[in-house]
Amino acid sequence: MTDEWTEEQTGTHQDHVIAHVLGATVLGYFEADDALHLALDIGFIWTVFADAEMGLLPESLALKELNVGGEDRARLSDELQVLHDGDADAGTLTCVTPIAAGCLIEEVRLLAKDDLRRLEIHGELSGLIVEMSLTMGKMSVEELQILE
Repeated sequence: MTDEWTEEQTGTHQDHVIAHVLGATVLGYFEADDALHLALDIGFIWTVFADAEMGLLPESLALKELNVGGEDRARLSDELQVLHDGDADAGTLTCVTPIAAGCLIEEVRLLAKDDLRRLEIHGELSGLIVEMSLTMGKMSVEELQILE
C-alpha cells in the first residue's frame, strides 16, 4: 500500500463534465443512489459516483432520475430552492448539506491511492475534498476554508 496520493488520469466524459462545472459555485450536496450530488448555482446537479465517474444534469431532471420516493424528492427540491434563494444554514435543512462559503469551482483534480479516489474541488476561498472507496462504495466530503 502506498501512502501518497497520485494524479489519476480522467476520461473524456469526466473532462467534459469538469469543463462545464468550472466557474460554477457549489451551494450544497446530498447523497442518494450511492452517489454524491453537488448542487450548483447554475441550476445543475453534478453527480459523482464512488468510482469517480460523474454526470451533470439540470436540477429538475436529476431529481426525477433519483431512486427516491415522491415525498423525499419534494423535500430535496424544496431544500435546493432554499439554497438557491440564499436562505439556508445547516439548521434549516435536513437532506442537503449547505456549503458555508459556497465554493466557486476554479480547479478540479482526481487523485488515487490504492482503492481510494479523491476528488479535489478548489475555489478561491473554499474547497471540497470528496474521498471515495472503490471496494466499499463509501464516500466522504470535507469542506475546506482557505485562509487569505
